[in-house]
Amino acid sequence: MSAFTPEELAQIGVALAVFGLITAFVLYRRNDSIVIDNETVSDITNQIQKGAMAFLYAEYRYLSVFVLVVAGLLMAGGQINSDLGMETALAFLIGAFTSVMAGYSGMRSATSANGRTAMAAKNGGQPEALLVSFNGGAVMGLAVGGLGLLGVSSMYLWLGQDFSTVGSIAGFGMGASSIALFARVGGGIYTKAADVGADLVGKVEAGIPEDDPRNPGVIADNVGDNVGDVAGMGADIFESFVGSIIASMVIAAAAG
Repeated sequence: MSAFTPEELAQIGVALAVFGLITAFVLYRRNDSIVIDNETVSDITNQIQKGAMAFLYAEYRYLSVFVLVVAGLLMAGGQINSDLGMETALAFLIGAFTSVMAGYSGMRSATSANGRTAMAAKNGGQPEALLVSFNGGAVMGLAVGGLGLLGVSSMYLWLGQDFSTVGSIAGFGMGASSIALFARVGGGIYTKAADVGADLVGKVEAGIPEDDPRNPGVIADNVGDNVGDVAGMGADIFESFVGSIIASMVIAAAAG
């Protein structure tokens, strides 16, 4: 027998999730406090960050319409199937929002840490550069784990441990999966388009090496690396994390 009740375990999960999110915020602020005193590095960092954020805002505007429509359908479906309804729709919205935050936090941290990693390498060598880049990556890792654990634990505490409510909790995973699908695919398309375009212009037409700073397309290429390999990956890992937990709950509920 476990020494804790299911509700107590869920409360512990919430506490650990909050601790992880606070740690992620502290690491982000520590990295963000590093001053970029090189004008060229600062300019490139700002351009990449602005481009990446512009892509995310545009993507999330369209995704918000999709999410609201699906939430409305889930709410209306409550008239037909008891597993749907208001609770499932709200869980879907919360899952979508937390998935967005997982990708956004990773993007924000990565675009902030790249130039500061260069400055750390200049001022402190490889050890300092490794620390800054590691902390930048740890922000997304902690955010994904913290948001996922917080979301699933909160859903359990809100809906209770009745097996009949597992269908509503699954709405949380559906919301996370919806954002992950579009973020991963959309970010991947942009990434590859920017990569191929920059390489064609640089190597074929201009005859300059790949990722040469003289090629303006390199900025778009770097933006694509962030939106596909950071924001898209963050939402994808978040979806896999919460999906595996919720799948276990569904199997346990079905087994009785």
